Amino acid sequence: MLFRLNPTGGQPLYLQLMEQIRHAIENGSLQHGDQLPGIRTLAQELVVSPTTIAKAYAELEHEGLLDLRQGSGAFISATARLSEKDRILHAKRRIRRLVEDLRQAGLRDDEVRRIFEAELLSPSEALISR
Repeated sequence: MLFRLNPTGGQPLYLQLMEQIRHAIENGSLQHGDQLPGIRTLAQELVVSPTTIAKAYAELEHEGLLDLRQGSGAFISATARLSEKDRILHAKRRIRRLVEDLRQAGLRDDEVRRIFEAELLSPSEALISR
């Protein structure tokens, strides 16, 4: 399992990890019963504090996406499918961050809007390559 955290991205690392795990659940990369790396193991791989991993896992457990089993680890919950409302909320957060990044890169709102509209109207590269 490959997670990547950006310490200079402005978003707390535990939130970045949570978002990546949610995304993996959404796209089916992680499914019911799959085990995530242990807290210490993942902390070493990502070069972060184990507290960061523990916080992300605890929050995801609170959301019902993970089952934390003492001594066994973290597992994707049977109820881990994100609702449509959660998927939309997650998408809005991602778009908001992207828009902020584009603004910081010097693009105006009308330019960002045109880019989004053009992308929505253009055929997906995934569909083209089939």
